[in-house]
Amino acid sequence: MALTWLPWASWILTASLALPLPSRAFDTPLSDSAVRDAYFIGQRHNETTAKFLDKYVKHLLPPKSGPYVSSVALYSPFAQVVIASDLHIGHYSAQQAQIDHRDRRETVVCVVEIQLTDSYPAFIPDPAHNRTNSHPNLVPRPYDFWADVQVHFPNGDEELRPFTSSGRPNVTCSDQGGGCLLTGATLQFEFEASAFPTNEATVQIQPPEGDLLTVNFDLSSVR
Repeated sequence: MALTWLPWASWILTASLALPLPSRAFDTPLSDSAVRDAYFIGQRHNETTAKFLDKYVKHLLPPKSGPYVSSVALYSPFAQVVIASDLHIGHYSAQQAQIDHRDRRETVVCVVEIQLTDSYPAFIPDPAHNRTNSHPNLVPRPYDFWADVQVHFPNGDEELRPFTSSGRPNVTCSDQGGGCLLTGATLQFEFEASAFPTNEATVQIQPPEGDLLTVNFDLSSVR
């Protein structure tokens, strides 16, 4: 029976080796040479660095109504090293970048940028007053309005869940003593890089007003 089974076993083994093995969508964990590559991209501090990082960002069109989700970014561990290097102006070596990275947890970071619009402005009718009033009192929109934005990361029948999430308001302030004006918000979500899906990722965003947005990323096209 061994003589009959062995050819079949050999064929199955050969066929299985010929099949493409699943691979991660991007490098993780990063090798020292990969960190070095990322370091030099970041140290350019020019249009080349900006164009490279823009590969990780999806720019969206303004909505008909509601807040404007202007961009969604998904930064790999490699892209994060580029960003860290770009932020270091002055003496900063490739060796130090490698040392810094060894002490860091490799993650994937999603950044969602939201802007206020004419239909979703910085000032809103005072909810404490009668809504039938033709000239309602206007009050500043709450700075934590971003908490009403729902962001999901579907992955087949399941959903990826970040281990950290945060949001902060964006404001512009006047030098003439006019105070600060709310302009939008930035949301950030962080995932374990080793647990991220391969090939593609999806981010779904439901603003408090407006349509559901679905943003797809081809992870195989970035490092």
